Amino acid sequence: MRISFRILALAAALAVLPNKGVAQSAATSDAAASADENAAFQAFLRSIRPRALAAGVRPATFDSATAGLTFNARVIRLDRAQPGGNPNAPAAAIPRFAPYKARHVDADRINRGRKRYQDLRPRLARIEQRTGVPESIMMAIYGHETGYGTYTGDFDLIRSLASLAYDGRRRELFTAELIATLQLLDRGIPRSTLKGSWAGATGYPQFLPSMYQRLAVDGDGDGRIDIWSNETDALASIGNYLVQAGWKPNVPWGVAAIVPTAFDRSAVRPLLRSPRCARVHERHSRWLSIGEWKAMGVRVTGWPAPADGELATLLEPDGPGATAYLLTNNYRVILDYNCSNFYALSVGLLADEVAR
Repeated sequence: MRISFRILALAAALAVLPNKGVAQSAATSDAAASADENAAFQAFLRSIRPRALAAGVRPATFDSATAGLTFNARVIRLDRAQPGGNPNAPAAAIPRFAPYKARHVDADRINRGRKRYQDLRPRLARIEQRTGVPESIMMAIYGHETGYGTYTGDFDLIRSLASLAYDGRRRELFTAELIATLQLLDRGIPRSTLKGSWAGATGYPQFLPSMYQRLAVDGDGDGRIDIWSNETDALASIGNYLVQAGWKPNVPWGVAAIVPTAFDRSAVRPLLRSPRCARVHERHSRWLSIGEWKAMGVRVTGWPAPADGELATLLEPDGPGATAYLLTNNYRVILDYNCSNFYALSVGLLADEVAR
């Protein structure tokens, strides 16, 4: 929180007062600090008003949505608690994947996924036919994002995104998403619907507002695109997202494998550095065909296995001696949805379990 030197000085001076006075003064100081913060917050909102109007947001929409809006410090605390959220924090060591897998590909999520899969199969089959994205992959993303629709978040998107934009760590991103949310209001989506995670993701697929505008689709042909209460629209939108990110039909996302003890990992180091999510991609090897990996002694142990001619990278999330994975381009597509190796691996593994 940005607190003026005047307020800090006042708080220090009041620290010598008796207990009752201290409590009263602390409350006064907090209120003054909050007033200071919200005044600066409102000034920031006024500064972006011309940009929002230039993007087509109606003046009445902007003014109504931001009138009396207050800064949400909790959102900033949650942002700072994320890996990489605090630029001054030392880089954390990468944890082991096995505990994450145990939490996210657990019996409860698998069993609920199988039940929902059977319930939704008529709709999923039509979406798979149109997109080429496996039903089980769409279900696994649905399960990971919102527990198959059981929790979608209750943060007001406008307040959260405005607070994140004001904070400034990723100002351009969140300002653009705030404007996109205001555009959704102009499209007739009620503000009461525009709720989601503290970071601005919304609906069953947890799309950012700009992602909704670009990639959400009408899955059931009723003329509306409702990712908040219509599972067909939500699943079709997930499928469309993956198609637009480059999903290749009839190719598994990857497969579990065992790497020989004496394997020379230096021989398969990546040749290029990814311009996006570099820390995620630098854990992958360079691309070789499944047949070439087999010729080097890597043994495929999972199912379904990609064809020998399919290109794949090697990832050993828990290091040598633990389960490794040969990953196709479709794994990279899942990474586009959420650039985390643990997330993408868990989506693929959950999809395999749900489809069994």
